[in-house]
Amino acid sequence: MEKKLTRLAKPLAICAAAIALLATLPAAAQDAPAGAAPAAAQGAKPPKDKTLLDTFYAGGALMWPLLLCSIGTAAVGVYCFLQISAKKMMPPSQVEAIGQYMQARDASSAYSLCHNQPNVFANTIAAALLKVNFERDLANKASMEQAAGETLANEETKLNLWVNYLNVFATIGPMLGLLGTVTGMIASFDMLAAGKSEPADLAGGIGEAMITTAGGLFVGIPAMFLYFYFRNLLQINIANIQKRATFMLDLLSGEIKIEGSTAEFEQPAE
Repeated sequence: MEKKLTRLAKPLAICAAAIALLATLPAAAQDAPAGAAPAAAQGAKPPKDKTLLDTFYAGGALMWPLLLCSIGTAAVGVYCFLQISAKKMMPPSQVEAIGQYMQARDASSAYSLCHNQPNVFANTIAAALLKVNFERDLANKASMEQAAGETLANEETKLNLWVNYLNVFATIGPMLGLLGTVTGMIASFDMLAAGKSEPADLAGGIGEAMITTAGGLFVGIPAMFLYFYFRNLLQINIANIQKRATFMLDLLSGEIKIEGSTAEFEQPAE
């Protein structure tokens, strides 16, 4: 009996030692990551946030011409906003005053008002008044209309020149972005030709290509919108000025003799 107990004691002791060893493994496994995590956290640096300036520099040298195009678009847009306005091109108070002079056939006073307060409408009427001649039929209306038409076309050309600058920026911006796309892809293929095929080696060229493409679109889309907006606004205002100038010449020539007719005109587009 004692021999049997002795034989069983050894396996039981081995089993107890194995159970004790297995019991200590989970605790060791839990302690190991807890101690390793701070070490890994200390060794790894947190990723740096990429600023807008960093993105600009990553686009390469072509980002500078795109920046100039964006500044030019903003400057020309502000200028057109101030100049291509109905109140700027044809002030209602001045139109009413000139209309009263025209109805009274006081060409001298009307010309003085146009000369002292120049704008597109005033310049058009002033050019027509230089041709007035009450001794001829209808106060020489045909010559006045011709002079007014030539002056109005000249004024439209001068303003349209600035509007066309927006079209230039709308065209150049995307083209510069496309050029940046090509140069960026060339840089990436040069890396591949040199045997550098890791993602980090190709990221610079691909990033330059995408950033310049986006920059070109950011410049071109607003410039194109402003171009069409101010072009249409200019055409509307020029049409209103032409209509009003014809009405004024009819008053001066005597073809219209209705009292209070100077107040009956459509308000120009803002």
